[in-house]
Amino acid sequence: MWKTLFRALLLLLSLTLLTGILYPLAVTGLAQLFFPDQANGSLVRQNGKRVGSTLIGQSFQSARYFQGRPSSAGYDGTASGGTNLAPTNRQLLKTVQNRVAAVRAANQQPGTAPVPSDLVTASASGLDPHISPQGALFQAARVAKTRRLPLATVRRLVKEHTERPFWGVFGEPRVNVLRLNMALDSLPNEG
Repeated sequence: MWKTLFRALLLLLSLTLLTGILYPLAVTGLAQLFFPDQANGSLVRQNGKRVGSTLIGQSFQSARYFQGRPSSAGYDGTASGGTNLAPTNRQLLKTVQNRVAAVRAANQQPGTAPVPSDLVTASASGLDPHISPQGALFQAARVAKTRRLPLATVRRLVKEHTERPFWGVFGEPRVNVLRLNMALDSLPNEG
């Protein structure tokens, strides 16, 4: 009996050391060595100051900037999650209708202009950092007007910051809102 108990404890300690300490250290070390940017949260810095992450959406309220997807989590990485409301839920439908009206008003689009769905629906995580190219182009005229830039310049920036599907097959074209807004800020003085 003691021999079996000793073997069980030895196995427990060995597996704890292997899977609880050595393996995590090895994976962390390899990630830091080969993928340091991703391992550290894909943080974006501007003038030495951390301004965000390419992996987590954030709120841009000024009309000078492109806005990302709405967030059910308030863009808080610790509160990630969707609304869990069914597509037919009246509260969700009302929320989306209100967002459609707000997006149309903010972008001075007529009531008949189709609004890209990613501008009015939150992602499952509530932290999506991307919008569709259509969502960015929907906002381009507002951003150009507010910044007193030619619309063609803003559209060119959207095109330049459109990421293609992974291997040309997986996913949809998308625009990282933080990177696009940083590119706007790097343009020469407006107007």
